[in-house]
Amino acid sequence: MNILLLGSGGREHAFAWKIVNSQNCSKLFVAPGNAGTASIATNIPISPTDFDALADFVLDNKIEMLVVGPEEPLVKGIVDFFQNHPKLNSLPVIGPSEIGARLEGSKDFSKQFMQKHGIPTASYGTFTKENITEGLEYLKNHSLPIVLKADGLAAGKGVLICQSHDEAATIFKEMLLEKKFGEASSKVVVEQFLNGIELSIFVATDGKDYRILPEAKDYKRIGENDTGLNTGGMGAVSPVPFADKVFLQKVEDRIVRPTIKGLEEDGIFYTGFLFIGLMNIEGEPYVIEYNVRMGDPETEAVLPRIKSDFVDLLYAIGTKNLSSYKIEIQDFTSTTIVMVAGGYPEDYKKGNQIAGLDKAGKGNKSIIFHAGTKLGESGEILTNGGRVMAITGIGHDLEAALVNAYQTVSEICWDDLYFRRDIGQDILELNK
Repeated sequence: MNILLLGSGGREHAFAWKIVNSQNCSKLFVAPGNAGTASIATNIPISPTDFDALADFVLDNKIEMLVVGPEEPLVKGIVDFFQNHPKLNSLPVIGPSEIGARLEGSKDFSKQFMQKHGIPTASYGTFTKENITEGLEYLKNHSLPIVLKADGLAAGKGVLICQSHDEAATIFKEMLLEKKFGEASSKVVVEQFLNGIELSIFVATDGKDYRILPEAKDYKRIGENDTGLNTGGMGAVSPVPFADKVFLQKVEDRIVRPTIKGLEEDGIFYTGFLFIGLMNIEGEPYVIEYNVRMGDPETEAVLPRIKSDFVDLLYAIGTKNLSSYKIEIQDFTSTTIVMVAGGYPEDYKKGNQIAGLDKAGKGNKSIIFHAGTKLGESGEILTNGGRVMAITGIGHDLEAALVNAYQTVSEICWDDLYFRRDIGQDILELNK
C-alpha cells in the first residue's frame, strides 16, 4: 500500500517508523517530514494545509491511504475536502471531519459537548470581549487558582493557571483585548482548577467501534519539578502505574463510551484518534481536554508498546472495520525525553548542527525520533524547531527505561540544548 503521512514532528517520525515496519506498506511519503523521516521514507515539500497540492500528489502517486498527524489540517477541514473531492472521495483519510475537529479547535465547543453528554469535567464560563465586564465579575468571585484557556489552537501554550485574582484579570484582558494568542483567544474559557494527577488516554475509532491504546503521562512545563512556562511537552511515560484496571474501567464507562456515542448521536463524523487529557482525582476521572490526534511526545512512548500491525490499525479505522481488529500491547515501560533548543518555548535559534547521532543509542534499548530537524546542504542534520529530538527508552520497568533514554540523550549534542532531567521521577516517588 502507498501511504501519505502529513506532519513534521516527533509524533510523525514515530508514525513513519511504525508504518515502514509493517509488511503492508509498499511506499511511505511524508509531507513535509523532517531529517528523521527522510532516512526511512520519502519527504515531499508540501504543506499539510495545502489541500489542492496534496490531492494532486495523491492522484499522481497512487496513494491508497492518507494519515493526518497534526491538528491544524483537521481543524481546517482536510477530511471534508477529500470526502467532497470527485476523484478521491473513497480514499481512507485517518482523522475526523472539520466539525469533529472542533473538539480540539474550540475549547468552548468541547465543554458544551461534555456538558450535553454528561461527561465529567471542570465547571466553566466562556467570555468574549463583548461581555468582558461580566467575565471580570465572574473571575472576581472565582475560587483560586483560576484556569484560563484560549478557545482556539495555540500550539499547546494557550492554557494559563493564575494564582491570584489580579493576575487572572490582567491575563484575561490581555487574551481578549490584546489578542495574546491571536484569534485563538478571541474567546476565553475560565475553568475550575482540578487538583489531581494528570494522564492521557488514546482512543482509535472508526466512528462506531473503538480501541483503547496504552495510556501515558506527559510533562508539559519547561522547568524541572513542573515549573515555568507550558510547552508542547517535555517528556512522557507509558504505562502509568496510578491508572489501574478499576480507574481505566471508569474512564471507559464514563468518558470513552459516552464520547463516541455522543459524536454519533450529534451526527458528527469522527474517524481517527482521540486523545483525552484526564485528571485522576482520588481515583475519579475528569476530562481536562480533547485533542483530535495523537499527542506529542506521548506518541513516541505509546507506539513502541503496540505489538499488532499499525498499518492494519490505520486501515481498519479508515475503512470502518475496527470491530475485526485486535490490539496487542507489549508489556514493557517506555519513557520519552524531549531535547529542545535553548530559549524554547520562547525565542530560540535554528540551524545548529547536531552531533553524535551516528553512534547514539547503539548500546541500549532506545529509539531516536526527530522533531524539529532538517538536512543541511551537505547532508548534516540541523536544528529546525523548538522541540528538536524525542528519545524513547525501553525497559522492563520505569527505572530501566529511564536509564536507557537518558544514556542516549547524553550521546547527542548541539549548541545550547536543554532537556528536563526529572522525567518520571514523580512516578518513581509514588511507587516507593
